[in-house]
Amino acid sequence: MSFDLSKALRDAAGRLSHAGVPSPYVDARLLASHLLGRDPMQLGMVEVPPVFEAAFVRHFGEMVARRAAREPLQHILGEAPFGPLTLKVGPGVFIPRPETEVLADWAVRSLLSHGPDAPVVVDLCTGSGALALYIAHYFPSAQVHAVELSESALTYTRENAHGGGVVVHRGDVTAADTLAELNGEVDMVVTNPPYVPESPDLDPEVYWDPHMAVFSGESGMDLIEAFIPTLTRLLKTGGLLGIEHDDSTSRQVQDVLAASGAFSEIAVLKDLTGRSRFVTARRA
Repeated sequence: MSFDLSKALRDAAGRLSHAGVPSPYVDARLLASHLLGRDPMQLGMVEVPPVFEAAFVRHFGEMVARRAAREPLQHILGEAPFGPLTLKVGPGVFIPRPETEVLADWAVRSLLSHGPDAPVVVDLCTGSGALALYIAHYFPSAQVHAVELSESALTYTRENAHGGGVVVHRGDVTAADTLAELNGEVDMVVTNPPYVPESPDLDPEVYWDPHMAVFSGESGMDLIEAFIPTLTRLLKTGGLLGIEHDDSTSRQVQDVLAASGAFSEIAVLKDLTGRSRFVTARRA
């Protein structure tokens, strides 16, 4: 009797469903397609050669077991999609989420509509480099700088940024000397900082990300409040700012920017589910 890939996928999806994985069948297909080197949409046409059946069953079983333990799918695959990009990720770096693509798209559209031909762009708390590389991909004339403090995250940042037109810096985004050479010269700052309020009740996958990349005090606002002086000194007059934040802190982010006196045109940008997820502003 030949190997039945469809049955293997159903069995894997059942196991993942029992473990509480939100998208069990999708994840099972992605694991199998990664292992087989095929597009997930082609799995219905794939036959596993008999000589590879035992190896496939073993490796697929190991991958499914890791996912059932709620290890992030992206860690198992070693990569995460972000718009047109495929980024290397793993333990030690924040996994980019699809909602952040809304901020990336806003940045590119804003630069195309209102920016100079060769804008200076800074991505603070860059992690894997997702925002910086997205902007550089669509706006290759931009001078893009990506700042990250964590050495473990920078391993992935540098690998992803290799040849991608992004200058990577190790730095503390709250420090007065970080990118001081760009003070008053930056056309746009984008940032997906740690912003989640401390909580033990989130999905298990969240806790695989580095704590410092996810959480920011009881309110989720600690780092955002602390790096306002950095945003203020980097941006030139009229420069644009886009901040991702927790869906519970939109008002607080707007208030902090307004209280600084350094920003105008403070506005809310919503994600694809209609949640207030980003705040944009212009340097006054």
